Amino acid sequence: MSLIDELVALHGVFAAGEYSYRGDRFSYKGHVSEEHARMASIMCRATSMGVHMQADIMAGSYPECGVAPAGGWVVRGPQFTVCVMANVFCFLDNQASLNAVMSILRTRLADASSDLI
Repeated sequence: MSLIDELVALHGVFAAGEYSYRGDRFSYKGHVSEEHARMASIMCRATSMGVHMQADIMAGSYPECGVAPAGGWVVRGPQFTVCVMANVFCFLDNQASLNAVMSILRTRLADASSDLI
């Protein structure tokens, strides 16, 4: 089973996908339109680049801070949560298990390079 299939099969996950590091391609599965998935992939890539930059800046001042290189990010809104690790994004409702999603992402993407951002 692919990682995206595994994520979408989790209770409360309504979309998951991946984007290219160059930002010109994406794929997804779930209950969002292709246009929303395209916008999500652009947002996730841009946010990931910002998170990596901020982690690098922090590590420049505090080398032992433990946040660099950044491996991903999570943001929780009033209705749903977005999780990103490497180039994989996952949207889940706030009743779903964030721990289950993060466990799968950490296990399946443990060897993902952070040099591609």
